[in-house]
Amino acid sequence: MNLDRPMRGAARIFLLLLAAHLPLAAQEPGAPAIPGVTLDALLGAPFPSGLTPAPTGGWVAWVQNDRGLRNIWIAGPPEYRGRPLTDYTRDDGQELGSLTWTQDGSMLYFIRGGGANRQGEIPNPASDPEGAERALWRISPEGGDPIRTGPGSAPVMAPDGSGYAYSQGGAVWFVPMPEGSEAASPTALLRARGGLGSLVWSPDASKLAFVSNRGTHSFVGVFDRPAGTLRWMDPSVDRDGNPVWSPSGDRVAFSRTPSTMGWSSFAPVREARPWSIRVGDPATGATREIWRAEEGPGSVPQGVVGAPLLLWGEGDRIVFPWERTGWKLLYSVAASGARAGGGANSAVLLTPGEFEVEYVTLSSDRRNLFFNSNQDDIDRRDLWRVRVTGGPPVAITQTPDIEWEPTPLGPGDSPALAFLRSGARTPAHAVIQVNDEVRELVPGGIPESFPSSRLVEPLAITLTAADGMAIPAQLFLPADLRPGERRPAVAFFHGGSRRQMLLGFHYGSYYHNAYALNQYLVSKGYIVLSVNFRSGTGYGLNFREALNYGATGGSEFNDVMGAGLYLKGRDDVDPDRIGLWGGSYGGYLTAMGLSRASDLFAAGVDVHGVHDWNVGIATFRPDFNPLEDPERTRIAFDASPMATLDGWSSPVLVIHGDDDRNVRFLETVALVEELRNRNVHVEQLVFPDEVHGFLLHANWLAAYRATAGFFDRMLGGR
Repeated sequence: MNLDRPMRGAARIFLLLLAAHLPLAAQEPGAPAIPGVTLDALLGAPFPSGLTPAPTGGWVAWVQNDRGLRNIWIAGPPEYRGRPLTDYTRDDGQELGSLTWTQDGSMLYFIRGGGANRQGEIPNPASDPEGAERALWRISPEGGDPIRTGPGSAPVMAPDGSGYAYSQGGAVWFVPMPEGSEAASPTALLRARGGLGSLVWSPDASKLAFVSNRGTHSFVGVFDRPAGTLRWMDPSVDRDGNPVWSPSGDRVAFSRTPSTMGWSSFAPVREARPWSIRVGDPATGATREIWRAEEGPGSVPQGVVGAPLLLWGEGDRIVFPWERTGWKLLYSVAASGARAGGGANSAVLLTPGEFEVEYVTLSSDRRNLFFNSNQDDIDRRDLWRVRVTGGPPVAITQTPDIEWEPTPLGPGDSPALAFLRSGARTPAHAVIQVNDEVRELVPGGIPESFPSSRLVEPLAITLTAADGMAIPAQLFLPADLRPGERRPAVAFFHGGSRRQMLLGFHYGSYYHNAYALNQYLVSKGYIVLSVNFRSGTGYGLNFREALNYGATGGSEFNDVMGAGLYLKGRDDVDPDRIGLWGGSYGGYLTAMGLSRASDLFAAGVDVHGVHDWNVGIATFRPDFNPLEDPERTRIAFDASPMATLDGWSSPVLVIHGDDDRNVRFLETVALVEELRNRNVHVEQLVFPDEVHGFLLHANWLAAYRATAGFFDRMLGGR
């Protein structure tokens, strides 16, 4: 029986006060179908991120988020047994990041606190009456109390150990390395127009390259410290960026992307006027093109997760990602330009095949590239190594697990290698490989209460979208499903949309949590379908740059329909009890499904979703003017849930933080008001002062408990 049907048309608006008024232990929605599989347990494992090697000594540091308690951990040779370096004891939503070692490894700097919004407000999701700040701190790897050193901008250490630079307020500042407990005062190195960023020191620390972003264009500049002069590198009308120094410090390479007008957010861009790589003399500012992309696939630059666009390796070769074949692969090109004019044929393909490369790290001796990819296993990740100069890639891991953030802790082909790993039943954790032996950096770091043995292995499937396109997905089936049974089902749509859900716990904390909720729903008896809809990553350029996706037509709705019809057609699914949920871009697709197919989807949970593309685009492009191109504005609105609200009759739970910097809270305000006008059953869970990717662990628990409880009530549970 569909418990929702009698409530349709009733003007009943519920405000869920779970997070504010009920003890968290009392909020678990019903007894779990499988003992031990609770949201407390599934979200209770520490999540590691940001592996950062010390320049010397073989040490590595990272951030560990343990149920909202964020702390820095370190490990070093020979035992490589991790230990906490900081001791923050509150779930206060204050992020840790930008880990930066001094050149001698004697000090570790870090940022505590999130970035400011356009009003200059630092995230304060705990609503602390004293407010919050973003500040730079330092701590000795030997331990002790952290020392606050200044404003919260990521430090860029000078290679000579003399201090660090950072950008703030239209200037680049320099702070001498402290000799005592007191921080030295910063001095302005330079002031320049535009947004200043991408600071990179020359190897001898005599010069500093940076990018000045001026909206319609950007310049690469080089500041000469001894001379006190600033020189622009071959300025043009284009967008220059991603500067990198040669090992000798006599040249700077950077990317140049034509300032093609008419590009818009959330619209497919398969090709454009080709981008290029230039190398220049910082003494004169003169540059020359050493490589240019071919027209067609790969003409638009695409970076990789967790790595700069350009790396300068041994043999005077520059490494970069390129989608020439329709897949994001690694190439290298001679910095001299192997052919006159730097033709595309001068680039050497380092990673041949049909797969996507991520998390690229250049070894300290510049000989090897360590990376992960979905080669031979498109819904997982393995680690690989390849020479900068070419040759066959060497597999480091080939397991049914997911590995990322390869971090070599020394030179050579087989250094100690730290990385992060997860599996279908195992949450993310940090490991170290030494002499081909892999062990955990934090032995016993996964809590004993984590219900690994009670989780299910998702199945890789392919479903057919409403327009006939093949769409990859992962199917979660309850372990106790019996022949002839019909269960409620839920389709999940990830955010991004430039993301790919995997056959295991994800390398991003947001999607790591989403995978946990899907496992929880399965434990309660739901059949769950996680859909890797078009415009996501992992399956090549044409899949990511899907025609008419997003604001140009919402073609992903075909995948939403395909998912719903696939579930409806299964013998083990009750066709009257199909729900859907998603966050951010997945919230958009949830709202699309409910506004256009309420006859198929009986209920949905929309977590900070986009509801009007013209509002969503303006969030990322403040200069966006919807009156400039009325036809494009009309198409964008027609591709939005707000355009088809009259067809929305199924109940919905909306969840949103009102300090969201990615999707304006206005999107949810407008949606709820319009649904109220149509007598649609709406429930809401609002987190004051919370941002897009919830910073408080308590809010993740509250949101997911509300989601599971909502589906239990609307779809009838088991």
